[in-house]
Amino acid sequence: MAPHDDRSRFAIAIAAPVAQLGPIRQTYAGTDTFPHLTRAYTEVSKVTRETGLLKRARGFYALVGGILAICLAGCVTGFILLGDSWFQLLIAGALGIILTQIAFVSHEAAHRQILESGPRNDRLARGLISGVVGMSYSWWSSKHTRHHANPNRVSRDPDIEVDTVSFLEEDAAKARGLHVFLTRRQGWFFFPLLTLEGLNLHYLGVKHLTTTKNVKGRWIELSLIAGRFALYLSLLFWALPLGMAFAFLGVQLAVFGVYMGAAFAPNHKGMPIVDRDAKLDFFTKQVRTSRNISGGWYTTWLMGGLNYQVEHHLFPNMPRPHLAKARLIVRDYCETLNVPYTETTLLRSYAIVIEYLNRVGLAAGDPFDCPVSSEFRRV
Repeated sequence: MAPHDDRSRFAIAIAAPVAQLGPIRQTYAGTDTFPHLTRAYTEVSKVTRETGLLKRARGFYALVGGILAICLAGCVTGFILLGDSWFQLLIAGALGIILTQIAFVSHEAAHRQILESGPRNDRLARGLISGVVGMSYSWWSSKHTRHHANPNRVSRDPDIEVDTVSFLEEDAAKARGLHVFLTRRQGWFFFPLLTLEGLNLHYLGVKHLTTTKNVKGRWIELSLIAGRFALYLSLLFWALPLGMAFAFLGVQLAVFGVYMGAAFAPNHKGMPIVDRDAKLDFFTKQVRTSRNISGGWYTTWLMGGLNYQVEHHLFPNMPRPHLAKARLIVRDYCETLNVPYTETTLLRSYAIVIEYLNRVGLAAGDPFDCPVSSEFRRV
């Protein structure tokens, strides 16, 4: 098959909604061939640099930081004024949203988008994510770096490793016992399970810091996290009755977990999976496995710039306010090179994620089904 025909074939397959794909997932294997687009990435990088899109946006982040500081102060003030009232749960929900927005800023600092030097960005990211949000910066940074290097690549992207939810059929097929029931319906359970993701993120961070060898900044992060939780929980359980304090904490963690998951899930879930041995250049690998979310400035604020996932993966250190302009450049290059550029609405992306997870979950056999009937149902 000619290279042009090969690109067209995959462009049609990837652009189609998940429901229209024949197999459970679209996979790039080691035998798939694509035109090498190293030069294309060099050219698009040159254009973005010449147009100033990689320059720091200190004014923007100063504004965002100021708004978040005011919102956080407003939550504390509202908490104090409300006192012993179940309306405190509204404050808990607002706090979950604000902490997620702070996590977005720490993500951008970790990608060196805010300050000029790498060490200063690292200090800012560690201070925000560990001292304010309460997660481990070193755990998240290690995980996220591996994801950026190999998005959706089997055995290399930690974001598609099984963790209650299975993102690959081979992982779903390993489910046993009650986990089979969950896995076969995991698309429907995905968002309800995110209510526990906030607690899980805190737990995984502390586990990483206490069990992993040679963690840079281990004691700094443990001190920041311990100080953060000591202050937060002391104030919470001192000011509120026991039951209300637990309810406040539960709502805050649930909102934080759902918001974090809802912002990150649309970016790659349901996009093509890359085989461990597939040979893809950087431009092809990043564009074909990423999904943008349409909606303009409102979606950008809601998702902390993660709605421009294609551009973020191509230029990880590009500040948030420049991503919209970079999108126009990248889309033109993709159209010229006949490379599929995926973009959809937020609600449609959630539908794709749910559908994809449900289809992956079918690989988990039902222990109460006879083998013959199971095979007929999968056809």
